[in-house]
Amino acid sequence: MSEPAPAHVLILGGTTESRRLAERLHGDGRLRVTSSLAGRVARPVPPPGDVRIGGFGGADGLARWLREHRVDALIDATHPFAGTISHNAAHAAALTHVPLLSLRRPSWVPVDGDDWHAVGSLAEAAEKLTALRCARVFLTTGRMGLAAFAHLDEMWFLVRSVDAPEPPCPARTEVLLDRGPFTLDGEREILRRHRVDAVVTKDSGGAATAPKLTAAREAGTPVVVVRRPAVPEGVSSVATVKDAVEWLAQLPGLPELPGSG
Repeated sequence: MSEPAPAHVLILGGTTESRRLAERLHGDGRLRVTSSLAGRVARPVPPPGDVRIGGFGGADGLARWLREHRVDALIDATHPFAGTISHNAAHAAALTHVPLLSLRRPSWVPVDGDDWHAVGSLAEAAEKLTALRCARVFLTTGRMGLAAFAHLDEMWFLVRSVDAPEPPCPARTEVLLDRGPFTLDGEREILRRHRVDAVVTKDSGGAATAPKLTAAREAGTPVVVVRRPAVPEGVSSVATVKDAVEWLAQLPGLPELPGSG
């Protein structure tokens, strides 16, 4: 009797959680794991297993890929702000009846001493900086979307990103190319050396970039926090790799997985 074909799991990745999930699942002969990376980072660290890079061509293209490659389960472990692919995943899963899970790290939560200002978009973040009368801003929202701040000619920006930012950018901009995780001492030094009087961040969650929040709290520096978009309606969501493995183990027809239970 021939062995059954491995269950095919597609991970929409690019995050620490997606890599850890691929590491947890890879190597089990009962599973075939494919990680899909958007290709926006020039030198991504490839996860174990099969890897594809680039978009699918919208929800219909993703649905076609799911059918053609006989995907048994789809896990959206993209960045919390990758709203387009998350909605495309929800649509494609509905079209193909492939089970879908969202793996999202928990949001950051303010503590005593934080001076946070929550906003709904980068454009609102720019408005908040004007209201706060900031002069020197540490902008940690990534290389895309800087156009929202390009009109703030009176402000100076330190822009940190993995790859060089795309124009248009603010007129007075210094670029710091770096990749997390970042240390608390390093973030303290950035705020001190550059005389930062405001930090702008997306609510990405996780520990890798959280030290800037502690450094800002210690310095009494306000932080403008862009709220993350909601998980698409009707999509189950978990916060840990362990929970994602347990979700997979409960799907009909999939084998009992290592680390579940």
